Formats: sequence, structure tokens, C-alpha cells
Amino acid sequence: MNNKDHNRVSKAVAQRIRTTAESMGYKPNSVARTLRTSKSNTLGFVTDEIATTPYAGQVLQGAQDAARKLGYILLTANTNNDAELEDQEISALRRYNVDGFLYAMMYHRKVDIPEVLEGSLTVVVDGEDAAGKVPSIYPDDEMAGHDATNRLIQAGCRRIVYYGSTTTIIAQGERLDGYRRALAEAGIAFDEALVVNVLEMTNAAAEAARVFDEIKPDGIFCFNDVRATFIYEAARERGVRIGTDVSVISIDNQPFITDVIKPSLTTLELPHYEMGFEAVRQLVAMLDGDKAVADLESDHGMAVQRQRDGGKTALRCRIIERDSIVL
Repeated sequence: MNNKDHNRVSKAVAQRIRTTAESMGYKPNSVARTLRTSKSNTLGFVTDEIATTPYAGQVLQGAQDAARKLGYILLTANTNNDAELEDQEISALRRYNVDGFLYAMMYHRKVDIPEVLEGSLTVVVDGEDAAGKVPSIYPDDEMAGHDATNRLIQAGCRRIVYYGSTTTIIAQGERLDGYRRALAEAGIAFDEALVVNVLEMTNAAAEAARVFDEIKPDGIFCFNDVRATFIYEAARERGVRIGTDVSVISIDNQPFITDVIKPSLTTLELPHYEMGFEAVRQLVAMLDGDKAVADLESDHGMAVQRQRDGGKTALRCRIIERDSIVL
């Protein structure tokens, strides 16, 4: 019944036993199993705020799906960025004898692993262990910047604005790096004047207006979907037709933006679901060995990965084609 019948009984006999037990409604006693094996088949999912946000909650959904397929249960704790509460929640999960932890961030950043997690198998989700000791899963922001810019180049754009962010987060720097790499590969000289970094609630509208009044690009790569809305509004006010006169692409894929604004916005989807799924796959491989996860498949398909130093895995964002790029 515990799938450890190898070399004990024949496969046919083992299958008959399982079928009979299932028909009788037999369920393994998880408490007894924990006492016998010292494994609870539970994983702790500790997050700053993902569990309370429906958009990034796809990380949790992906983790739950992978855990279920592998015979694990996920126990979730949301800490609201409170360090004291975080220590309390992690300590509580350890008392429940969880086998390992997923330490999940709201956005891609470097983090210090809490001391209370020392000695526990852990995978960081949507972030990086600052010490480089703990496996980490996060979006491939450099590749996202490259792919977004390259999509505009494929559409014939040569004067491409990067409408970015003034915040010093990893995604901003890496997406800009990807933008520059795509330009270089296409033989287009990088022009600092085409990089327009803004804060959403301060100068975004004014800078969006300047993009059209002074820079006059044929393509615009927006750091995220929210910033794209400022570009759309500035274009509307000037009679510029997105998808006809200028091409626009973004990163995020927030449906309440991308499907609502007109024309609908072509964007790269952050791999939230895939990050959660892959994090559980790696954690269970650490617990039970690679063979235990060899047949694990995601119903969403597996994201393309780039392995980086220090046990880091970057997942590629896929392009969601809509109507904002000139045909």
C-alpha cells in the first residue's frame, strides 16, 4: 500500500491488493505513517503576501498541483512581511514535522533565509538566496527583456523605447540588459535617450506624453502592464493608433489590464504557476531522489529553464500574442 512492493511481491499481486483496498475505501493512516517513517509527506509554504493576492496566487496553485501529484500536502503560512510573525509561523510548521519548505516572495528579489529555517530543506520561490546556498526559482527577466524587444524587432521596429522603472529591483536591471542584448543582436545601436524610467504614480503620465511628443518611437517595450496603460492613454490623447501606428509590448499578463484596454495588449506572462510547480518538484527531488519526480508533468506545460550558478533556476516567460503589435 505504500508503493514499496519492489522485490517483495509480484506487480500483479500488488495491483490486486491496491484495487481491492481502494474498492473498500481504505485510506492510509498518515499519523501512523509519520511515526513509522519520520516523514509527514507535508511541505510548508511560507510567503510574504502571495497567498492573499489572487494574481500571484498562481504560484501557490502550481505548488499545490505538484504536491498533490507527488503525494504531498501543502501547509501555507502568510506572514505579511512581518519578521516576528514569520519566525512564529515557520516554528509552528516545524512542529507539524513538515518535510521541507518553500520560501516564496511576492516579486523577484534577493533575500536572507531566516535562521529558523536552518537545517530544513528549502527552496526559494520568486527570489534568490542572498548567500547563494539555497536553491532558488525565479522568472528569467533578462530573457523576458530580450524576447519582448526581439518581438518588436521582428515586427519591423527600429526605434524602440524601453519604458522602464526607476525602482532598483532585479527585474528592472535584467529586463534592460535583455533589451540591450536584443538590440545588439539585431545590429541596432543602443541609445540611452530611448530608455525612459518612471514611477507609476508620479511622472509616468508626463513621461508617456514625452515618448510621443519628443522621442517618437515605432516600438515601445513597457516594464509591466500597469506602465503600458500610461502609454495607451498618451497615445489616445494624440490620436496615435497602437497596433497600427506604433507597436507596444509588455510583461506581466494581468488579464484585467491586457484584455480590457483596446487594442488588447501583447505581453509576456510571468511564470507564476510554473515557479510554484518547479519549486515543489525540486524540493521533493531533494527529499525523495530524482526518480521520485521523473514522471512529474504539469498540465500547463513546463517552462523553458536556464540554470545559473548557486542552484538557481530561471524560468522563461511566454509571449501572449494580442493586438498591440503592428502586423
